[in-house]
Amino acid sequence: MEALDVGGYVLVSLAALVFLFLQSWFAATVVRRVVGVPTGWPRTLAVGLVMSAVVAVTVQYLYRAGTGQNVDGLDVSPGVAVLFMVLAFGWIFALGVGALVMLEAAFPTGSLPSPQSLFFGWKSRRRRGRRYAQVVSIAVRHGLGSQLRGFGGDSPGRDVKTARALKESLAEAGVTFVKLGQMLSTRRDILPPVFVRELETLQTQVTPEPWSVIEPAIAERLGRPIGEVFARIGSTPLAAASVAQVHEATLLDGTEVIVKVQRPKALNQVTQDLDIILRLAGWLNKTTTWGRDLGVQSLAAGFANTLEEELDYRIELDNMASIENSLKRSGKFDVTVPHGHPGLSGERLLVMDRLPGQPVSRAGALLTGLSDAERSRLATTLLGATLEQIIGDGIFHADLHAGNIFTTPEGKLGLLDFGAVGRLDPGTQTSLGLMLYSIDQNDSAGATDALIELLGRPDGLNDREVERAVGELLLRYGGGTRAAQGQKLFDDLFNLVLAHRFSAPAPISAAFRAMASVEGALLTIDPHFDVVAVSRQEGNRLVRSKLKGTKITDELQRRALQLMPMIDRMPRRINKITEDLEHGRFSMNMRVLENPSDRSFLTSLFQQLIVAVLAGAAVVGAIMLITSDEGPLLTKDIHLYSFFGFVLLFGGFVLSMRSLMLVFRRDGQT
Repeated sequence: MEALDVGGYVLVSLAALVFLFLQSWFAATVVRRVVGVPTGWPRTLAVGLVMSAVVAVTVQYLYRAGTGQNVDGLDVSPGVAVLFMVLAFGWIFALGVGALVMLEAAFPTGSLPSPQSLFFGWKSRRRRGRRYAQVVSIAVRHGLGSQLRGFGGDSPGRDVKTARALKESLAEAGVTFVKLGQMLSTRRDILPPVFVRELETLQTQVTPEPWSVIEPAIAERLGRPIGEVFARIGSTPLAAASVAQVHEATLLDGTEVIVKVQRPKALNQVTQDLDIILRLAGWLNKTTTWGRDLGVQSLAAGFANTLEEELDYRIELDNMASIENSLKRSGKFDVTVPHGHPGLSGERLLVMDRLPGQPVSRAGALLTGLSDAERSRLATTLLGATLEQIIGDGIFHADLHAGNIFTTPEGKLGLLDFGAVGRLDPGTQTSLGLMLYSIDQNDSAGATDALIELLGRPDGLNDREVERAVGELLLRYGGGTRAAQGQKLFDDLFNLVLAHRFSAPAPISAAFRAMASVEGALLTIDPHFDVVAVSRQEGNRLVRSKLKGTKITDELQRRALQLMPMIDRMPRRINKITEDLEHGRFSMNMRVLENPSDRSFLTSLFQQLIVAVLAGAAVVGAIMLITSDEGPLLTKDIHLYSFFGFVLLFGGFVLSMRSLMLVFRRDGQT
C-alpha cells in the first residue's frame, strides 16, 4: 500500500507539473500574440510561469473571500468573488504583458546568450575572454580608453597623439588588428587625415617560425613528404609576415619556385580576433552614435570577408591566373606574373615560379645602373599595364605598392602578392576611361559627367561646384607636370570625390587606391617621370580602342536588337493614342500606393495610431469610472462603476503595451 501511495503521489505530482507547464505555455502564447512581436520563448515561458503561480495564489485567496473563510480579510458574496476573480485574471495577464514588453525593450531578443550557452562552450568563451582582456589592456595602456566616444574633433595636437596611440595599439594587438589598421588607412572618407597618415605606416615586426615547425606544416599541406616534390628547399625564409612566410625551393624538374606557407597557428588566431572585432563592432553600433554614423558593423563585416579571402591561397592562385591572362590578352606590356602550380598549392600553401630580381622598394642599386631612358620605359610600362588592367580588362592588381613590384636585371617588371584583386564591370570601365579621356581633352563638363555616372549622384549635389573643382584640377595638371606634382594626380582626384560626398563602391574605391598607390612606385623607378602626361596619353588610347569602328557598330547593332520589339509595337500604340485623343477618350491613371512597401508603411502607421487612440480613450474612460461615486455597490467600499473602470483600464493598459511594443519592432516593418 505504501508503494501504491508513493506511486500515486508521483503520478499526481507529474500531472500537476504537466498541467502547470501547459497552463504556462498557453498563457505565454496568448501574451506573445497580444504583444504582436515574436519575443524569445524562454523569457515568454518564464513570464507565463510567474503568471500561473500568481493566478493560483489569487484564486485561492478569492475562494476563501467568497466562502467566508478569510479571517480579518476580504469578505464578499460568491458572485462578487467571481467578478473579482475575472478582473484579477485580466490584470495578472496585463502585468505579464507589461513585464514582457519591459524585458524586450531593455534586453531585445537575441541580445543575451542563449540558455544552452550557459552549459556549453565554456572553453571557447574563456579563451575569448582572455583575448578580450588582452586587447582592452593594450588599448588602455596606450591611452585609448577615453576615446570610445569617437576619434577626431578635439584639437589637432590631441588628434595626433590619439592617432599614434591607435597605431601602436593595433601593432601590438597582432596580425588581425594590423590588417584592420591597414584597411582603415585606405578609408579617407571616414577617418580624419591624421589617422590615415599614421595607419599608413602600420607594419608588423615578426620573428620567423623555426624550420622545425614549418617543415611538417609544408608536408602536411602537400599531402606527401617534401622530398617527393622539392629537390631543395631553403630552411631560412626569404620574408616573414604575421600570417605566412616565404621560402625558396627547387622542384624535381629544376624549376625555381617560391613556397608561401601559412603559419600553423595563424588561422586560429585570426578567426578568434575576427570574432572579437565583429562583436566589438556590434557593441559600438548599438552603444555609440559615432559607431552608427560610420557604419562600423558593415565595415567590420567587409573586413572579415576580405581577410578570410586573403587567408585562402586558392583565391590568390585564381587571382594570379586572372591577371596573367589579362596581360596576355593585352599583349602590349612586358610585365611578368609568376605562374602558379595548382597541383602543389592549396588553401594554406601556395607554390609559384620565382621571379628574378628585387622589389622596387629595395632595388635602388639596380635602378641606378639603368639609363634614364630605361627607367622611363619601365615606369611607362607599369602605368600603362595598370590602366590597361583597370580600364581595358576590368581585372586589376589592387595593391601595387613598391614592395609588390619586381624589377629584373634585364630591365623587366614583375608583379607579386595577388591577395587583393579588384574587378570592374564593363560600364564602370567605360566611365573610368571617359573620365581620363575628358581629363586629356581638358573637358571639365565631360569629366564631371563621367564622375557622376561612375559614382552615382549623392543627395544635394551641386553640379556646378563639382565641375568647377574638376576644372581647377585640369588647370593644375593641364599641360602635364613633372614629378613633384604628378604624384598627386590620383590622390587629388580621390580627395575631390570625398569632398563632394560621393559614395565610392568598394571596387571603384579599390581602383582609385590602385592608381594612387602605383604613383609612389612610378616615382621610385623614375623620379623624373611625368605621371600626368602618360596617364592622359594611356587614357586617351584606351578609350579610342574601345570606340573603334567595329566595336561601335557591334554595340549599335546590339542596342538596335534590344529596341526592335518596342519599335514593332510603337505604330499600333501611337495609332491608339491619336484615336483616343480624337474621340476624347484619352485618360491617364496613376496609382499612388502601387508599391507594396508604401502600402505596408501606411497600414502599419494607421494601426499604431488607432491602437494609441483606443488605448488613450480606454484609460481616460477608466479614470472617469473609477473616480465616480455613483452606481450600485458591490461591497460597502467598491461601486459597480469602479469595477467596470478597472476592467476598461485593463483594456487600455494592454493596448498601450501593444502600441509601445510596435515602437521597438526591429524587423523593419514600421
